[in-house]
Amino acid sequence: MMMKPASLSSLTSFAPQAPETHAIVGLWGISLVIFAAIFAVVVGIIFYSLMRFRWREGEPDPDQIAGNRTVEIVWTAIPLLIVIVLFVLTARTMSFSDPAPAPAPDLIVTGHQWWWEARYPKSGVVTANEIHIPVGQGMSVRLDAADVLHEFWVAELARKMTTVPGHPNHIWIEADKPGTYLGVCSEFCGTEHAWMRFLVIAEEPEKFAAWQEAQLAPAAQPSGEGAKGLALFQQMTCVNCHAINGTIGSARIAPDLTHFATRRELGGGVAENTPENLRRWLQDPQHVKPGVLMPNFKFTDEQIAELVAYFETLK
Repeated sequence: MMMKPASLSSLTSFAPQAPETHAIVGLWGISLVIFAAIFAVVVGIIFYSLMRFRWREGEPDPDQIAGNRTVEIVWTAIPLLIVIVLFVLTARTMSFSDPAPAPAPDLIVTGHQWWWEARYPKSGVVTANEIHIPVGQGMSVRLDAADVLHEFWVAELARKMTTVPGHPNHIWIEADKPGTYLGVCSEFCGTEHAWMRFLVIAEEPEKFAAWQEAQLAPAAQPSGEGAKGLALFQQMTCVNCHAINGTIGSARIAPDLTHFATRRELGGGVAENTPENLRRWLQDPQHVKPGVLMPNFKFTDEQIAELVAYFETLK
């Protein structure tokens, strides 16, 4: 049974919320006006010609003006001027929407099949599928890929950029106002390409600083059923793929789970992060997200309850 993800902002390029996307949409608007004017002129001339020079019984053919130098200069100069204007506007927009990267990135985003890893090198924070940024501050982002081509796209905040294995790319991301913005992979990358979504959460700088500080804290030590879940996590092969700060788990093959319970979604957006959905995921990941790289461990109901109890403590 498919589980609906949480309601998110719309994925549209026509509601820009960042300086870079404002510039792109502005260029689109100007181009649309120019193209509409050209269309109107051409259609108007055709319509006028059809009416004014339509064939009538007994009338001679219209005068021909082939070789008229003035007409040829005019219909060459006007398109050339339009092309020059569009070239200048496009070059200016490209420069504004794609400035040079900072000497050191503020954020490193890596695409995996099928999830996103986010690293903040200046603070050491590592998270997955939820990217926090401070409002009104541009973030220099380095884009990597761990396996195949992916494409990072937050329609309201930034242009598309492909992530290429072994060849880092760069993009700037910024938000004008606080909010949660939907991001997707827009380059087909395998079975679960459609469920390789992420959230960009823009918040006031002081809230962003508090979030980073909270993310650096190690996972809380659970008790009761949660403690049994921690023991099971460390005994099973979970630690071969997942990292949880404060435990023996330090692998980076799969998402970091240190503060898993604070995330809104699981499985790259395939479902809301609720105990019930988490229980279904642990019972059979392939049923929830066919093709996901996490195998079915065939946990017993008791083991699933212990793991869910533990993961719910990871705040």
